[in-house]
Amino acid sequence: MHLRDGLQTHATVKQRYDHLVESGAVERDPAQERIVAALDRLIDEISAKRLAHKSSALGWLFAAKRQPREPVKGLYIHGGVGRGKTMLMDMFFELLPVRRKRRVHFNDFMADVQDRIQKHRQARKEGLVKEDDPIPPVARALADQAWVLCFDEFSVTDIADAMILSRLFSALFANGVVLVATSNVAPENLYRDGLNRQLFLPFISLLERNAHVMTLDADKDYRQEKLNRQPVYVTPDDAAAERALDEAWKAMTHGKPTEAVTLTLKGRQLVVPRAAGDAARFSFADLCEKPLGARDYLAIADRFSTVFMDHVPVLGEGKRNEAKRFILLIDTLYDHRMRLVMSAAAPPQELYTAKRGTEVFEFERTASRLVEMQSRDWLEGWAERREHRAHPAEARQAQA
Repeated sequence: MHLRDGLQTHATVKQRYDHLVESGAVERDPAQERIVAALDRLIDEISAKRLAHKSSALGWLFAAKRQPREPVKGLYIHGGVGRGKTMLMDMFFELLPVRRKRRVHFNDFMADVQDRIQKHRQARKEGLVKEDDPIPPVARALADQAWVLCFDEFSVTDIADAMILSRLFSALFANGVVLVATSNVAPENLYRDGLNRQLFLPFISLLERNAHVMTLDADKDYRQEKLNRQPVYVTPDDAAAERALDEAWKAMTHGKPTEAVTLTLKGRQLVVPRAAGDAARFSFADLCEKPLGARDYLAIADRFSTVFMDHVPVLGEGKRNEAKRFILLIDTLYDHRMRLVMSAAAPPQELYTAKRGTEVFEFERTASRLVEMQSRDWLEGWAERREHRAHPAEARQAQA
């Protein structure tokens, strides 16, 4: 807590950032400090809106004096990989004094939206609801649950998502939702090579009207500086790599019996070839050459804390679908803060050789995340999260 304008209020992102600098955890960076200041301003605006909403119960006493409040504009922060966007987002979300807030991976969010749309259509078919259009009621329900939405590494690749984003977020903003997002691309580059992109363009205009767009151009890749040569990414993919992963698997599973496990999701089944405890082992072909999607990877992330993946090849022009799935898989494992142990034909920065398409941008983030997931900080954090995960009652209490 601190004093601002004579009033005791919440701690600030700047205070948290300064503490990290003073402790040596991060280096002071002017570009990051600009984002820090913007995040603190946004916390103040959101807090003012929250207080005004709380006092609105007495609004009838002062009806003649009430003035309509301008909607709070969110933030869209974009910049190169490893610049500290996620770190700043985490600080903002933690310090934001709002109960109805949600920090979620965009793919998880849109999977939830599509589920809600499908349920509304079924309810309409059964005569349980009257509205034909599912978007307004879905948006109202989402806004009721959380009026501050935070997306880290915002990215649009799915055409079904792209086609409804403009209408969905128009309704969300109309219901007072504030959006805060980070991305490695500017708004105008979202869904850049997507099918029927002209139908997506209204969303870009909508986003720019409802969020301040800021660029984070720091001088260093902070993820790369954390690189620690832990034996979790083994290259080249040869006999020695296979032995290394076998040894790591034995150590990870503590000699527990390994067996195939079947996960059931949405009426179908996903086979995990080898599983022991909270560890699962797949080949690249199992995960990325089969027609799997976000729901499959989310099911794996929900069930396991560690994923082994053997034989990741170099991906070129002819492997675009496999590259899309690999990008989505790594995003999911990263967002769920999982441990990944893998053998690959090349280092992360050399795994994707194509020169065209959205995947070129996306794979920069993937390579950076693969590097970070090898770091000592990541592995130490994973160990703490795994212990926390082993006590779900305590975890739920901490999140409440």
